[in-house]
Amino acid sequence: MPVKFIAEVSSNHARDLDRCLEFVDVTARIGCGAVKFQLFKLDELFAPEILARSEKHRARRAWELPVDFLAPIAKRAHDQGIEFCCTPFYLEAVDELFPHVDFYKVASYELLWHPLIAACAKTGKPVVLSTGMATLDEIAAAVKVAREAGCTALTLLHCTSSYPTPPHEANLAAMGTMAREFGCPVGWSDHTVSPAVVSRAIHKWGASEVEFHLDLDGKGAEYAAGHCWLPDQMKALLDDLAVSFAADGDGKKEPVPAELSDREWRADPSDGLRPLVGTRFSFNPR
Repeated sequence: MPVKFIAEVSSNHARDLDRCLEFVDVTARIGCGAVKFQLFKLDELFAPEILARSEKHRARRAWELPVDFLAPIAKRAHDQGIEFCCTPFYLEAVDELFPHVDFYKVASYELLWHPLIAACAKTGKPVVLSTGMATLDEIAAAVKVAREAGCTALTLLHCTSSYPTPPHEANLAAMGTMAREFGCPVGWSDHTVSPAVVSRAIHKWGASEVEFHLDLDGKGAEYAAGHCWLPDQMKALLDDLAVSFAADGDGKKEPVPAELSDREWRADPSDGLRPLVGTRFSFNPR
């Protein structure tokens, strides 16, 4: 598969290590190249003014991923032959993640927080920047920070930060704009749960990566919102994409094995009748 699929566990893990490891196993089984988690502390994610007034936001404390889960999750991912990624949401998280992650992902909501981008870039590991809600100037500023901090493997993800995203608001053509403007790989972070949108992002706009939200069983904290894929849904899409990529072939215009036997049954240029003259006399109907 020439496109890397990244399964975003987000807050569907329920702070259960066994469930986390199952996410890793399922991600590998359905054919993805990486699994991604999020590392945040609620008090360093939302301003105290918001937490004081919003029970809904305070409830997200139950979504925090324990730091001591990182090592076993990373080991399981690497044992399964896939990459482990995690999104840091506080500066110290960059160092906490460093021994474990293969690359960093900065979320759309943190794109304006340049110290976080710089901290990820300074590690020397690849960095993925998600760009939902952003203007081209905001993306340009973030890209400049990442590159000046030493990032040499930068990927941008176009997305629409709506959960779920109506397909007609995916604006996939922005991927082409970003690729021309910044000269780096551009992927798609999906919130549509639409195979048609994902396929279009790949086949028309050349997505180098596709990130999607995964839930195991419809019981995850985010599933009810409508932006999460189930394993069988994504497996079906990946299987279809594998067929479509195999159909590309090597580009040489010459007979392929499946049609070799029919070459002798073309019309002979001497009289326009099928098959070729030499085949007519050797033909033995059975």
